[in-house]
This record gives sequence, C-alpha cells and structure tokens, in this order.
Amino acid sequence: MSVTDSAMAVHRTSIMLVDDHAVVREGYRSLLQKQSQLQVVAEAGDGAEAYRLFKQVKPDLVIMDLTMPGLGGIEAIRRIRQWDGGARMLVFTMHQSAAYAVQAIKAGARGYVTKSSPPEALIAAVFEVLKGRIALSADMDHELAQSRIASRPSAVDVLTPREFEILRMLLAEQTTDEIAATLHLSPKTVANTRHLIKSKLGVGSDIELALTALRQGLLVTSEPSDSAGVDTIS
Repeated sequence: MSVTDSAMAVHRTSIMLVDDHAVVREGYRSLLQKQSQLQVVAEAGDGAEAYRLFKQVKPDLVIMDLTMPGLGGIEAIRRIRQWDGGARMLVFTMHQSAAYAVQAIKAGARGYVTKSSPPEALIAAVFEVLKGRIALSADMDHELAQSRIASRPSAVDVLTPREFEILRMLLAEQTTDEIAATLHLSPKTVANTRHLIKSKLGVGSDIELALTALRQGLLVTSEPSDSAGVDTIS
C-alpha cells in the first residue's frame, strides 16, 4: 500500500490507518473523512509497513490496530515513538483488555478505543489525542478501573512493551526463529527474553504461561471477521 494522492492537501489533519483488514480500513476511512478537518493520507496492513510509511509521510496522527501478521501494533508504536518522540498514536482494536491498553500507552500511544465502541467514540478520541490528551473508550476506562481495584498481579506491571510483544507472538504460536526474524533480533535474544518473561510472571512452563495469559485476558482464541469490524463503525 502507498501514500494516497490526497497527501498534499492542506489545512486538514493527516491520518495514517494501520489494520490488516482492508475492509475495516475502508470503513473507518469513510467515517473519519466525514469530518472536514480530517484526511486519511496513508494506510498500512502491518506494523513494519506502518513504521516505514510513518517516516515517509509523517502524519499528524496514527490510528493503529494491535494484532496483525508479522510486527504487531505495540512494537510498531514503540518504534515510531523512538523515531519521533512527538508522534501521536491512537489504538483502535478488538482487545478489551487492561493489559493491552496499559502496554500500548507505555509504548507511546495516547489513546485506546475498542472496535465494539460506537463510531462517535473513535471520532471523539481522535480529537482528544490531537489536543494532547489521553483518550479511552468507555469500556476501557471501566476495565482499567476494575483491574486496579482487583489489585491482581498483572503482566502490564512487570513486562516492557518489547517483552509484551514477544509474549503476544509466543501466544500466537510463533517460533523463536519467526519472532527473531520479525523483530530483527537474534534467536538467542528471543530465547533469553522468553525465559525472562516466564521469570517475571512466575511461571515455569509454556502451559502455565498460556494459563496466566488466559486469566489476564491476553490470549485471544479467534479473530473477528472483516465484516464485524465494519459493522461497528459504519
């Protein structure tokens, strides 16, 4: 995918959409561009492409999914923020998990909206993030409050965004070599990080790791269909 012809337009906030489902991108591109102040100037289908396009286009705002083939959203956010400390990024995802929200914000996102939210929640979050504020959809605001009240030990409290991304890839049954290739790390580094993750979470086996992830809402058993994503924002 490439920069759209409208990238040269002036007096409108430029936005890059990052989601691996083309029909979902089409749905929220249409939604966003109903706002006269907003213009989608680039789209990407994975985190690596998002990082490359961000450096090329330098959009005012990135709207980022989290779970994508290859490089995921949290690692892409971390890389973009390292390259541009002022980058404004808003997560738009199916994950209704406090762990994902906190890790995304730790990585550098300024907002988190779930795809089950009404369309106006995404629009409101866009303008909040553009004003430099943290924006959360109502369900995530509630989820974060509940997680803190429960005071349960959580992965979000002990893992770095890079470690969390490797955990996500392990839970997606990617091999050490696959993770190393995607993240441009050595297999030894990935293996060492895998051991560190288990140590931080207090587990001794892959089965215990999966059970811990399931209890903390990190393990996703299925992906939503493309049409489901459009229904929430059309």
